[in-house]
Amino acid sequence: MERRKNWAGNYQYSTNNWHVPETVEEVQQLVSSIKKLRVVGSRHSFNSIADSTENMISLQKLNKVISIDREKQTVTVEAGIKYGELCPVLQQHGYALHNLASLPHISVAGAIATATHGSGNDNQNLAAAVRAMEVVTADGSIVTFSKEKSEDELHGAVVGLGGLGVVTKLMLDVHPSHQMRQDVYENLPFAQLDQHFNSIFSSAYSVSLFTDWQDETFNQVWLKSKWTDDQTFSLGEEFYGAKAAKESLHPVPGVGAENCTAQLGVPGNWLDRMPHFRMDFTPSKGQELQSEYIMDRKHAYDALCALSEIREHIAPHLLTSEVRTIAQDHLWLSPSYQEDSVAFHFTWHDRWEDVQQVLPLIEAQLEPFQAKPHWGKLFTTSPAKIQALYEKMPAFQKLLMKYDPNGKFRNAYLNKYVFNEVTQKC
Repeated sequence: MERRKNWAGNYQYSTNNWHVPETVEEVQQLVSSIKKLRVVGSRHSFNSIADSTENMISLQKLNKVISIDREKQTVTVEAGIKYGELCPVLQQHGYALHNLASLPHISVAGAIATATHGSGNDNQNLAAAVRAMEVVTADGSIVTFSKEKSEDELHGAVVGLGGLGVVTKLMLDVHPSHQMRQDVYENLPFAQLDQHFNSIFSSAYSVSLFTDWQDETFNQVWLKSKWTDDQTFSLGEEFYGAKAAKESLHPVPGVGAENCTAQLGVPGNWLDRMPHFRMDFTPSKGQELQSEYIMDRKHAYDALCALSEIREHIAPHLLTSEVRTIAQDHLWLSPSYQEDSVAFHFTWHDRWEDVQQVLPLIEAQLEPFQAKPHWGKLFTTSPAKIQALYEKMPAFQKLLMKYDPNGKFRNAYLNKYVFNEVTQKC
């Protein structure tokens, strides 16, 4: 039997022992009876973070909305639900999430476990919406982490990299539904970010800059504005030297925009503007590789200049590159822990041999700025350097040992990047 692969097809999982429980009780029984296991969501990670050589649990059938609490303004969901499934339900009840990733077809639990994010100076990553979570831990019992019970422990558990157990239920903060519009501009000079970085990234609810690194220009600027925001109505034909697009665009130059969310300032519901790609478009596979590095926002322009020095190495292997901002949070293993951040994202051609050569060059250029790689994407940063970038890493190690003392949920990835051990296998 051929082993399964991730969404992009670049990673093959190490076992054919896959389990697809339909109830929390089944999850408990599996966890109690298995010595080693890992959990996958929608398989959108590009590395070995979710892999196991022994047993895999998929939460794809635990995908229901359990309840919406109007008094607390929260939604409780099963952990396997995807944002593309959750958002229409929230909209029907008059609610919205604070942000979404560029692709809405990822699982809520998987995005949260890896600190996945959208964009916006004042928008925290997706994991920051967690108010409480239920986890089936190593002995098969259910443990609840919540702000009411222990906010500090919740901060440690949310971006858990799958190391605490099987997340089965999540309570998320929600907000009143709203409308948004999306405007795209073309050809913004890099130099504009020297004096105007904060103005550019605070000009809308969510801002993304795209470049192919062919020259010192951002090919596209995507502005996602709340329809009620004053600045929504002040957008003109020019934006810091960039010109308003006359037709809808795809982030990758030359690709048709039919699968992208509506642009050209046309208003629509939040879920139809916040992500870059439409809810009703579900790509079966991504012919791409992805990397991303997150650092303190104060380094944004200097880091951009450092990357520009090696753009001739980056551009030949690239589909597109995106710059986004994320607000600080208190989650221990979040790359935005206690610092407002900027993220440099790279979507590569599906040629790992080439990408593997350019990543160390990027990491060397970004090392002075203490850039952290996204947990679920491709990087070559050493375990020691990664651990040094997270001041709460020792506390996180203790948290894992508390709830999984024998390492039932530990795999080679966690052993390497969290515990700095390379001999143990899952």
